[in-house]
Amino acid sequence: MALKELRTELRKNIRGYGMYIALFVIFVIFTITTDGIFISSRNISNLMNQTGYIAVIAIGMTLIIVIRHIDLSVGFLSGFLGAIAAIAMTFWNLPVYVVIPMVLVLGFIAGLITAYPVAKLGIPAFVASLAGWLIYRGALLMATLKTGTIVIPNKAFNAIGNGYIPDIFASDKFLPKTHKLTLLLGLITIIWLILSSVKARKSKQSYNFEILPLDLFIGKQIFVSVLIGIVTWILAGYNGLSWTFAIVLLVVAIYNFVTKKTVIGRHIYAVGGNPEAAELSGVNVEKVTFIVFGSMGMLAGLAGILYASRLQSATTTAGTLLELDGIAAAFIGGVSVAGGVGSVVGSLLGAIVYTSLTSGMNLMGIDISSQYIVRGAVLLGAVIFDVAARKLGD
Repeated sequence: MALKELRTELRKNIRGYGMYIALFVIFVIFTITTDGIFISSRNISNLMNQTGYIAVIAIGMTLIIVIRHIDLSVGFLSGFLGAIAAIAMTFWNLPVYVVIPMVLVLGFIAGLITAYPVAKLGIPAFVASLAGWLIYRGALLMATLKTGTIVIPNKAFNAIGNGYIPDIFASDKFLPKTHKLTLLLGLITIIWLILSSVKARKSKQSYNFEILPLDLFIGKQIFVSVLIGIVTWILAGYNGLSWTFAIVLLVVAIYNFVTKKTVIGRHIYAVGGNPEAAELSGVNVEKVTFIVFGSMGMLAGLAGILYASRLQSATTTAGTLLELDGIAAAFIGGVSVAGGVGSVVGSLLGAIVYTSLTSGMNLMGIDISSQYIVRGAVLLGAVIFDVAARKLGD
């Protein structure tokens, strides 16, 4: 009976569970083919740092695609804003606490500029953002024309992309060479997720909504808890949680709350489901479009900061193809090509899957040409999976 219920649950929520299954399969395959190097603490830590700027772009792109648009400008926008941050600290001598909010605000304004022809003039987002792609590409080249690569000497800024949260429980007596604070944060996360799930289940019961059978609910909590516990233990074995991934988790938490618990979040999905019906229901579609594109621009600025910080420099090619990586991660994470469907957590998982493929193939010594083919095939498979899942739902 339990097996039958499990199959029914998987069939109903194939889009959500499929990502976890895919991630598990990828980790197993690369762990075996690399003789365990892939799952080592050092590699997983590097993998999470590499995921950072792609995940941030994917989260913003998720909302863009949900409202049935696309933004091709964000790759070079992030590169340009990263260069602005480098120039501001290196040549203008501005402090980090001024540069970071300045870049985020500039990114938000850039997003609003992209949104204007889309929301006010009805120009397709593909065309408007393609114009932005060209403009920011030129702006990046102009910003770095005289100096070329701009080396960033600011240690505080560079720590964002390369540093780790200090261990306040450092001790060689208990679990030597293990980051105890990371273990504690992982435990707190597990407890919070379980309590949140129990609360959500009781809330659904009070409204007579459909819920998972108790045995499947308990099994799901155990699976998620074990998964988080394993990742936490691996990260704790090498410097612990990085500042980059901590920032990504904070962004995920904020955007997950906004999309699921606020009015603007409901409006975003209403616009994505049916813009005309949303307008008739009193939703200001133009306002939603401006907010989503502005948010995307701000996240592009954050991605530019993470990218420049990780490289400790701003280059003339920064942000190249980053918009496509973000789009791919969003689709792999379960965003629907038809709009109206997608989640922030799914996009984070999609970004991890995307960078895991790159990391695993690099460790296996697979050439870059083959890597592009594999990543393209995975993206195509994700889109086919989405179409099949929607037909299954119908």
